[in-house]
Amino acid sequence: MNQQELQGALEAILFAAGDPLPVKRIAAALELPESDIDAAVNSLKEALDQRQSGLVLKRLGDQVQLCTRTEFSEPVRQVLAMKKNTPLSGAAFEVLAVIAYNQPVTKAFVEQVRGVDCSGVIMSLTQKGLIEEKGRLDLPGRPIVYGTTPAFLRCFCIESLEELPPLPEKEVPEAPETDEEPTSDETSDGIN
Repeated sequence: MNQQELQGALEAILFAAGDPLPVKRIAAALELPESDIDAAVNSLKEALDQRQSGLVLKRLGDQVQLCTRTEFSEPVRQVLAMKKNTPLSGAAFEVLAVIAYNQPVTKAFVEQVRGVDCSGVIMSLTQKGLIEEKGRLDLPGRPIVYGTTPAFLRCFCIESLEELPPLPEKEVPEAPETDEEPTSDETSDGIN
């Protein structure tokens, strides 16, 4: 299979799948090394960008997906009569941040960090496909641990969690402001 045929096969596979696919799975299906698939992914991505296609190839960690270019999302939404997703609340962003930076985490951990019950927010984020169950801890009650999904990466336009902005090292307390009047020594004009 030459490079052009490989790009065509990759484009067809990703179009038909609709969802993100692992590079490893594509390589196994085409009976090619992963390095060849990686090269084809990069070539197809460049070709789509170069011809200003309505599609864009997104890399989401070790997965790839063919998506609509963001500039065309509104016309696509109108034609398909799709409703806009409701924006995330401040609480949802907080929970998402705690999970993204500390995953895998339990609901109890998130609640300890935020200081409030997070059951509803976690359920909402799970329904939106931004977080998912990653397993259970081997502790009494076998609590569920949560982590982010490829949809989280896609929504925030990042390829991996390493692209998240760094957290501040330590919060530096602000110096207290003083409303004190200057002493006579500080205001003297040099005449004694």
